[in-house]
Amino acid sequence: MVAITIADARQLYEAADSVHDFDHILRVLQLAERIAQAEGADLTIVRTAALLHDWGRAEADAEGRDHAAVAAERARARLHDAPTAWLEAVCHAIAAHRFRTAPAPATLEAQVLFDADKLDAIGAIGIARAFAYGGAHQQRLWAPLEEISRAQWDAEGDNAAEHTPVHEFVVKLSRLKEQLYTETGRQIAAERHAYMEAFYRRLDAEVQGSL
Repeated sequence: MVAITIADARQLYEAADSVHDFDHILRVLQLAERIAQAEGADLTIVRTAALLHDWGRAEADAEGRDHAAVAAERARARLHDAPTAWLEAVCHAIAAHRFRTAPAPATLEAQVLFDADKLDAIGAIGIARAFAYGGAHQQRLWAPLEEISRAQWDAEGDNAAEHTPVHEFVVKLSRLKEQLYTETGRQIAAERHAYMEAFYRRLDAEVQGSL
């Protein structure tokens, strides 16, 4: 088996932004291990995929490529001496971890990584990441909740000039609990979602002066 350590993986994310940096990798790793142990997944596959799942993201985004596919390609090259079935399982988990693109996670290990990655986008940490991203991209802090239409976003796509962390909550983050695969992931998501929903409603009320 070809092992990758946390120290090895850390070096792969030196150029990452604060939303997708190595702290994100470590949070996903911890969640993935928790879910994998509860669900009976192969921990070696889950750990390796978690450590490598965003490798090359900055370069992929700059080139307009699917970062999950890029990370899977890099993982395949780095781990080429590993047993074929194990390697394929790791690479599939990496390739299938995105919310918006195929492939869908077809194995338990891929579902574990998918859920862990999505859980890091909701709850208190999800709020922090949304505002960190918004600040880095000069977004406004707020937009009225009642004026943001999920259906319109689905039909027309995103307007980057108007996007705010509140848009991110309505059009993406609020959906994530519905997309999870594992029972353990869904249980964790329920509390995180409730916290996040309450925060954005509180933010709306404070900005509009009703609290």
